[in-house]
Order: sequence, then C-alpha cells, then structure tokens
Amino acid sequence: MGDTRIGRIGQIKIYTGKCFRSFIHENGWKSLISTLIISIILAWVIGDNTFAVNESTKTGVFAMICGCIWTGLFNSIQSVCRERAIIKREHRTGLHISSYVLAHMIFEFVQCVAEAIVLTTVFDIFRDFPSTGILFGWTAFEFFISFTLIIFCADALGILVSCVVKTENAAMTVMPFVLIVQLVMSGMMFTLPEKAEPIKELTISKWGLCAICSSADLNEIPTKDTLEKFEAAAESDEEITSWKDLGLTQKYDMDYDASVQNVTKTWLVLILYSALYGAIGTVCLKFVDKDKR
Repeated sequence: MGDTRIGRIGQIKIYTGKCFRSFIHENGWKSLISTLIISIILAWVIGDNTFAVNESTKTGVFAMICGCIWTGLFNSIQSVCRERAIIKREHRTGLHISSYVLAHMIFEFVQCVAEAIVLTTVFDIFRDFPSTGILFGWTAFEFFISFTLIIFCADALGILVSCVVKTENAAMTVMPFVLIVQLVMSGMMFTLPEKAEPIKELTISKWGLCAICSSADLNEIPTKDTLEKFEAAAESDEEITSWKDLGLTQKYDMDYDASVQNVTKTWLVLILYSALYGAIGTVCLKFVDKDKR
C-alpha cells in the first residue's frame, strides 16, 4: 500500500477503495440502522410543539444536534487508531499521511450524507418541518445540508481524536469528554459564563444550532407565553390572526437570523472546521513513527 512509486492521488484512490470494501465486508451498513433507531427515538420524544413553540423548538433542535454529533463521532473515533500499527509500517515504505487521512474523510463524507438522509427523512415524517426555507424554499433540503455538515464536522473531529490517541480503548475514553464539551458549551441549554463565550464559538454544536434555528426562523416562532396571550385574545376578537397583531415583541437573537448570509455563514464555518480537524489530524499522525509500541 505504501509503495513510494504510487503518488498521493493514487494512494487516495487505493485507501478510499479500502474504506468502502471494509464497510461492505464488515457490515458497516449497520451504522445506518443505528442512525435510524436514534432518529426515531429523538423524533418521538422531542414533542409535537417543535417548530410551533419557541422553547420546544430550541429543545427539539438541540436534541437533533445531539444526534448528529453523536453519529459523526461514533463513525470515526476508532477508524484510524485501530490501524495505527499498519499505518506505522506503511508510512515507512512511502505512505503519505495526508493521502490516508483524506481517503478516510472522503469515505466518511459519503457515509455522513447517507446518515443525514435518514435523519432528515425520519424527522420530517414525525415532526413536520417549516414549509418555507431560507435558501431553497424547501426547509427539509436545507436541514439535510445542515445535518450533513454537522455530522461530517463531528466525524472529522472524531478522525482528529483517532489520529492522536494510540488505542481504541483510549478513543472511547476520550469520546464522552468531547461530546460533553460540544453539548454543554453550545450555549443553548445552559447560560455560559462570560469567560466561556469564546469556547462556544469553537464548538460544532453552536454553529449547527445556528444553521437549523435560522432555517426554521426561530425568532418568528412565538414563545409559550406569547402563544397563550394570543390564544386568549383570539377567542374574544376574531380579527386577531397572529400574535403580532397584539403588538407583542420577543427577544431577537442575531445568531438565528433567518437570512441567506447567516445560513451560508454557518455552513462555511462547519466546512472550515472539518478541514481544520482533518489538517490537524494529519499533522498529528505524521508522528506515528515515534510510537514505541
């Protein structure tokens, strides 16, 4: 595999093919079953008020992001470290580490697309998405793109971790800590101290939440209190057809601004982070020859 006569492009093709063959021979399709089960459970528990009530929407979207990040991390957290001895041997005979990591990322991206299709389909069936999107006029397609990028970004982070640690056990030990940081530091469910705000900007969860909430136009979804006031007023005045007719106002969060610029910005950040994780993982794996095992 690591023949010096094979260039970087050739090695990418070889290792990408190896990833797909391993996926087939090791019944990798079972990961899609796992994604399906997780999607059904999440869609079942997030509640009927998702995309109808502001607070419920936040909770529901947070659950979706949790599912995406878990799926991405679980895809790849052991993918590199389990082959570390092979990588070490082949690196000494001409393997380009960048080709190896890129091959894994290409394969993982295809897998992430398939998983995003499952997530989007299940969520759309059980919890109707808003009818109008920001970029394409079809929210389900926007959500699919966001889910793909979130899962892939988490997947790339998993590859980074897998490039750093030396054993599969170590990878699984690190995984819960990575997941907790991503979820706690998202800023959605917990109010972060001011000093922790910069950390939030570095999380996949923060940008994933921004993408989904922007496409769902969260700022225009009434809060529970607003909805109760509207329903009470509508019972006594038939001319009141929207909560805005009451002159009520809600906090406007610019992170969830329903604009093309904001949605594309979140997608670009997720793509940038994915590339960054892959690059850092490549640099870290280059030191594989120094393993003393």
